[in-house]
Amino acid sequence: MDFTFKRTAHIVAALLIIAAVTQAIYTALYIAEADVPRQLLWGLEGFLFVVLAAFAGSAMVQAKSQHLGWAAIAFAAVLNVVQVGVGLTMFGPFFEAAGEVEALAPAASAVVAFSFMVYNAAKVLLALAAIVFGLAKLNDGAKALGGLTALVGAVAFVTNALSMALGREFSGELPLAGGSGVLATVLLALCLLSAVKDD
Repeated sequence: MDFTFKRTAHIVAALLIIAAVTQAIYTALYIAEADVPRQLLWGLEGFLFVVLAAFAGSAMVQAKSQHLGWAAIAFAAVLNVVQVGVGLTMFGPFFEAAGEVEALAPAASAVVAFSFMVYNAAKVLLALAAIVFGLAKLNDGAKALGGLTALVGAVAFVTNALSMALGREFSGELPLAGGSGVLATVLLALCLLSAVKDD
């Protein structure tokens, strides 16, 4: 199969949308206090991000422009693989050990904090990609999609950067960083579906 730039970009867009949907499903189940199938959802996300890293990297070298945006997507995918891997392999053992030995509670909290640091870093990169592709669409005349994508990307960039610097509790109960990051991801995917026409 010949993976042309157009086909590769469409696959990247589809993977971004699927990843955003899985995150929305996980969040909805968590808020509803339902039984969250973490292994299934996080395992699926991990696989999606592995494939996304390959296709975004391929698009980065195929593209004639917006290389920064493609690089940001590829490296965000790599960071997300790390973040999901920490959640799947380390959360359980650390919290089980902390339940047995109270002195290990700070170590369990540190693992969670590390996971969220990587999560926010990946969202910063996806937000950067949203800004890059949003501005490109804006310059191409698609003012609604381009402007909204760049704006939401900027909000996600700032809020996730603040989460990295100040901790994930900086916005209180408002899920500004995660929510804006997921929305920026969806808008980024929509930009990618049409960006290939001009490259």
